[in-house]
Order: sequence, then C-alpha cells, then structure tokens
Amino acid sequence: EEQNRLLRNQPDQPQNPKVLRIAIIGAPNAGKSTLSNQLLGRKVFPVSKKVHTTRCKARGVVTYEDTQLIILDTPGLTNPYKVKRHNLDKTMLTDPWDSMKHADLVLVLVDASDHWTRNSLSREVLKCLSQFPQIPSVLVLNKVDLLKNKFLLLQLVTELTEGVVNGKKLEVRSAFKQDSSSSAMSPHQITQVSPPENRAPESHCLQEADQAQEGSSLDNSSDERASESRLVAEEAQGPKHYGARDRKRMTGWPCFQEIFMLAALHGEEVDTLKRYLLMQAKPGPWEFHSGVLTSQSPQEICDNIIREKILEYLPLEVPYGVTQVTEVWEEGPSGELLIVQSLLVPRKSHMMMLIGRGGQVISRIAQEAGQDLMNAFLCDVRLKLKVDLKT
Repeated sequence: EEQNRLLRNQPDQPQNPKVLRIAIIGAPNAGKSTLSNQLLGRKVFPVSKKVHTTRCKARGVVTYEDTQLIILDTPGLTNPYKVKRHNLDKTMLTDPWDSMKHADLVLVLVDASDHWTRNSLSREVLKCLSQFPQIPSVLVLNKVDLLKNKFLLLQLVTELTEGVVNGKKLEVRSAFKQDSSSSAMSPHQITQVSPPENRAPESHCLQEADQAQEGSSLDNSSDERASESRLVAEEAQGPKHYGARDRKRMTGWPCFQEIFMLAALHGEEVDTLKRYLLMQAKPGPWEFHSGVLTSQSPQEICDNIIREKILEYLPLEVPYGVTQVTEVWEEGPSGELLIVQSLLVPRKSHMMMLIGRGGQVISRIAQEAGQDLMNAFLCDVRLKLKVDLKT
C-alpha cells in the first residue's frame, strides 16, 4: 500500500530539481542488474549466472539531494531465435529499444572477463546504438577484477571504441619494465589526455592514476612496473550515422564519450560511475517521489527474486518453463510478511529436480529467497514454496 501510494502521488520536488534517465544495455549476463543494484544500494533486480534473468524493463530510482537518477534496467539484447528457444516473452525484443527512446544517457556494459564476447560489441548492441546516435553513450567494462593481465584492457578499449573516444582518436603507446612473473597492468595506469572542458573532473574514464588509490583492489599485482603507458588522442572526424553495411565491419562504437572500468559484483569503482552520472543530470522535474526505490510492485520483486534462485539451482532450460503463482500475500500477527507461492512445472522430472532429494533444493531456494526479500523489504518474511505439475 505504501509503495502504491508513493507511485500514485505526485513526486515531491526540490527547489531546483535535476534528472537523468539512464538506459543500461548489453549482452545477456553482462552484469546489468548487478550494476543497477549497486547504484541503488539495495537488491531489487534479479541476478543470476544464467542468461535472460531480467525478463522485462524495470526502473530503479536513485535520489541524492536535488538530483534523481532513473535507471532503466533492461533485458539483455537478444534476437527472435533466442526468445523462442528460452520460451521468453516477446517484449524482451522491444523493451531495450523502448528504454533507449526515453534515455538521456546509455551505458553499454561489456563483460571484460568473457574472452568469447569481450573483443567486440554484439550486432544487437551496435544496431541499438546506431539507431539512437543522438543519445550520449558510455562504455562500461565490467568484471575487470577477473582479468589477470590488465594490459588486455588497453586492447579492449581500442577494439570496443574503434580507436575513437569523445571524438578523439586513440593511439596506444606502452613500454614496460617488469619481471618475468607478471605482465599485468592496472587500469588506473591508463591516462587521459586533452579532456574536454565540460568533462566531469572526477571521471575515471581513462583517468590518470591517483596516488590515493595505489592500493586499489582493481590492481592486485604488486610486481608490475610500467615506465610509460598512455593513450594519445588526436582529432578524428567520423560519420555520426552508421548503416547495416557499416555495422558489419565494425567491432566497436566510435561515439562513446567516456569509458569506465569496474567490478559491479564487489562495488569496485561503482561510486565513481555514480558521481559521474549525478554530474550529467540536467534541470527537470522528478518523475518519482524521493521515497521510491523502484517502479516494481513488491509482488514483482518477490517473483523476480524467487525466479533468480530457480535459475541458479535448476539445470539447462528447465527453469525457463516454471510458472509462479502467488497464493498468499498477507501481514502476519507480528508484522511479518507471509508469502505462499506455487511453482508449476510442465513435467514430473522437472518437479523432482526442483524439489530435490529430501526436499533439499526447494528448501534452499526458499531460504535464500526469503533472506533476499527481508533485505529488500526491510521486514521479516516467511516464505513457503510449493511445487506442482501444470494442468
């Protein structure tokens, strides 16, 4: 009731409100929901190692002083074949595009640890960016903590930007003095030259290493010695509109304004990105009350968190066929939230997998989901899950 009231009523407006609508796009499982949760400071979006955990667009709201960030967490950009294969809703094809239409800024998230996909942007991402070239875009390399050789980041930056950032051509020059045990390089040793006057001074987009961050956990190698490493920017004039023929030969997007490197799971450098986003906000009325954290209803948050656990514990395509039906949602005598949900599966074999030997799997799902719901709702939650066959 409180959530409905906050969403229904007019937002409270500060004297000089500012707002920024941010679309987060990328390949499935790049970490979009994890980053969204870190920016919000609380887990409200489902996170799983399996692809297509996020099924629809949802909004997260960060309100800080007179500024409101509206985060449009979207499903991973996919294609009709994968939608059919995973039995996904067709809105997964359109939701990311709808989010782009309403965005003031787009974050393109790339999993830097995935050696199969990290060297180029997907066809779907490039198509989405080329359709909205007027929207400022920022490249975010995620999971950089999993890279043992940080020098790979220089290569990724060049490939994913087509060698151009903020209208400047990048030329990588590096020379190393190192021992034989390590060839790694900290991303904090990548420097930025000739920044535009209006660029946020706190941005770590190719930012020069700060002495205060010498112990940053992004740089775990104490052996590395870099005598020189810099990106030299030169003026580059390229076309602003790219057609299908252009995209076929492109590996990256030459119109990124900034580049950030972070580890969203552990929150590393997320605050740096958050400060940058706050500085990009423009004057405009707030869309949500300052007490709103997400546009989702509590029931939607509950469904998403339970589905996240089902995706984690069931193999292959099995979890995508589970239907959730909430039977009980009420407040208990001590103020706790009582939730009973039925999980309907199409086959008896899937039912046995979900229950597990001695009920271990379903018990673990209920326990972990219940804990996440308590953290999300900030109250005691009693969750009961039942498994049955679809009729």
